[in-house]
Amino acid sequence: MGIRSRLATKTKGLLQGGSLTARVMRSSALTLFGFGFSQGTRLLSNLILTRILFPEAFGLMALVTVLIVGLNMFSDMGISPSIMQSKRGDDPAFLNTAFTIQIIRGVVLFLLGCALAYPVSRFYGEDILFPMMVVACLQFVVTGFTPTRKQTAQRHLLLGRVTLLDAINQVLSLALILALALWMQSVWALVIGGLLGAVIGVVMYSLFLPGERNRLTWDKPAVHELIHFGKWIFLSTAFGFLISQGDRLILGKFLPLDAFGVYVIGFFLGSFAMMLGAAVSDRLLIPVYRDRPPANSRENFIKLRKLRSSITLLIFVPLAIAAFFGPSIVDILYDDRYISAGTIVVLISCFSFPLAIGLTYDSAALAVGNSKAYALLSFTKASLALLGLFIGVSLGGLVGALVGQFLGMIAFYPFLAWLSVRLGTWDPLHDGGFTILGAAIMACAFWIHWPEIVLLATG
Repeated sequence: MGIRSRLATKTKGLLQGGSLTARVMRSSALTLFGFGFSQGTRLLSNLILTRILFPEAFGLMALVTVLIVGLNMFSDMGISPSIMQSKRGDDPAFLNTAFTIQIIRGVVLFLLGCALAYPVSRFYGEDILFPMMVVACLQFVVTGFTPTRKQTAQRHLLLGRVTLLDAINQVLSLALILALALWMQSVWALVIGGLLGAVIGVVMYSLFLPGERNRLTWDKPAVHELIHFGKWIFLSTAFGFLISQGDRLILGKFLPLDAFGVYVIGFFLGSFAMMLGAAVSDRLLIPVYRDRPPANSRENFIKLRKLRSSITLLIFVPLAIAAFFGPSIVDILYDDRYISAGTIVVLISCFSFPLAIGLTYDSAALAVGNSKAYALLSFTKASLALLGLFIGVSLGGLVGALVGQFLGMIAFYPFLAWLSVRLGTWDPLHDGGFTILGAAIMACAFWIHWPEIVLLATG
């Protein structure tokens, strides 16, 4: 048998087998496809909508999104990671109890969102935010009925049908939003389209995912386990919200609405790589850490190093592309109203390298059930990022805010390394090598785009 035939046979075996390696490879491919399709759909939607609507619409919708994401993350009970890591993750009583808690949470979030909508609209001085937020919060009630069969598929790295359903949902949601935008010529198209997209997603998961259908159940041991694990997830995701949305909370107050809308466009393009890395890391590393703990053997550690290095490199490549070609990409895709978004793409991409290097450590604490350590990690990261952001925006505006966040992430690394040493996952060879590579890319990007950066800082 020739080399090509043996290679083809081995590859086929890896992709079709039931081993952890085979499932990781299939899940990696599906996650990459799903994420690429999702971001491609978002980009297409973004490009079309920027020509139908106005920059202020994206600023308004970003503020609505901050409330939705904030409520969602500040109340996260950790149901998905609980199902993925728990020994009872396939027990119907456990799954149905998680489903019941999820529904209750959705109703409570809707009521809380309605209560917060008016004061938030007054804080930002935009009266239209009040009704927009009330309608948008209906998503919580809808998504509360998402079947746990989705988490079960992720637990076992069986993502084919989930990825397909996600892709179909995105296409249908995009079509709805664009049709509504053409008809209404208003930011309301984004709000209503998002709500209808949530309905479509829940209906498709309920009809087309295999497995037993959920029913209302209240199993006390399951409730105890979910709450015990989830209380730290609740705190960590609350801090995660401050990391992912803190810039919008603060900059939405400091920047004019149209400038804030331009920032949102730049952030979308510049954060592509980090969202890709988070999607891959969340879906793959928890099962791998769970089944092959790196602290148990050198062999496990080396295999994890290879997987972690592959994920980090996967993040670095699009970060480098955005850092070098951000202004050209914006110039091709958008009109002159969004021209400064190109420089924002460069800065966000360059300043994301420290975060990218440490991203693959986060899943280790969850995999061993140590959600308290994960919460501590998230608290430290959020505190340093927000402190840097606030000081930076006060001293240097938008560019100062991005620089401040970057310095906060550098200061965070010693805490990340300390916790990783305790969990047996710290890999200084991985971190050192990618730090040198990231610094080189940043230096080159700054040298190329220095005039535009100075103009954004002083303009």
